[in-house]
Amino acid sequence: MFKHIIVRTPCRALVNGLTSSDLGTPNYDRALEQHNAYIQALRQCDVDVTILPASEDYPDSVFVEDPVLCTPNCAILNRTGAESRRGETALIADTIRRFYDKIETITAPGTVEAGDIMMVGKHFYIGHSARTNPEGAQQMIALLEKHGMTGSVVRLEEVLHLKTGLSYLENNNLLATGEFVTKPDFRHLNIIEIPATESYAANSIWVNGRVIMPAGYPVALRKVKALGYEVIEVDTSEFRKIDGGVSCMSLRF
Repeated sequence: MFKHIIVRTPCRALVNGLTSSDLGTPNYDRALEQHNAYIQALRQCDVDVTILPASEDYPDSVFVEDPVLCTPNCAILNRTGAESRRGETALIADTIRRFYDKIETITAPGTVEAGDIMMVGKHFYIGHSARTNPEGAQQMIALLEKHGMTGSVVRLEEVLHLKTGLSYLENNNLLATGEFVTKPDFRHLNIIEIPATESYAANSIWVNGRVIMPAGYPVALRKVKALGYEVIEVDTSEFRKIDGGVSCMSLRF
């Protein structure tokens, strides 16, 4: 169960966020409305929500998931693969220290973004991607083992981050799309396949028995509801324009 969630208000520079999509430029006012609705959804899940102020120096700083990995035993401050985002780690570090006594750090030449990391029990799957390199992944595994956890590396072929195409919903249930449906790393889990036409919905989050997922994906919605979860839909369409999904905008621990 999660007790705490950290989010950061989108900045106006959001419109200049990193992107690989051709969906257009985010509308800031709509993004702010969507973020507020996202916070309200989180608050329905019996957690304390800490809202950090916007930072105009970092267009992508709304995506607080990437610069820190929050685990049950420690927090790990990351060195992001995107150079323009490296300052986000220092930006959030003092807040993390309010919640954790045990804090570790990924160092150069390692790079890690926690959008590439999925927790299943005490094991962490780490995506080897354009943003998380082998050195960073090995540092991460060593730090996890130091604190009584384990990790393994999953090579990505098609997506930006591991959790772009995966979501662990607890109770052995894994939403998966694209390359992840057949990866042997996950064959021991109950894989719920999300069709390519709704692949964006594969990035959803479990929060204390509820599942928060992006609105507008009826096949994915039906499959998640069939598992017995209470579902809260949120519109994150403006964040999709800069490669952001439901998990990217919060730290949950």
